[in-house]
Amino acid sequence: MPTQATHLLIVTAEVDAAVAAAWNRWYDTVHLPDALACPGVLSGRRFASVGETRHSERDTSRGSAGQVYTTIYEISGPEAVQTPEFQKMRGWYQFAPHVRATTRVMVAL
Repeated sequence: MPTQATHLLIVTAEVDAAVAAAWNRWYDTVHLPDALACPGVLSGRRFASVGETRHSERDTSRGSAGQVYTTIYEISGPEAVQTPEFQKMRGWYQFAPHVRATTRVMVAL
């Protein structure tokens, strides 16, 4: 696999405040290290929103005071998310009832 990033994988999640501390502990100590160990995942960095977040869909817009967590992964290509290792670690099933919204976008560099 190439050692230079050709794509970014951008993942966001809006998580209930009641589980935010557990979510962050798990993400930082389990999920992110597992993702970084996958072939083709070259780096990953997490961010948390500050202030109100705006959500728009067609003709409606709403604000949310909850945090939106964003992780940006540099990957060697689209095939990186298809490896058995990536598929095995993917997901946050134990937190699913507490994840209000999520997005997953891949962009070419």
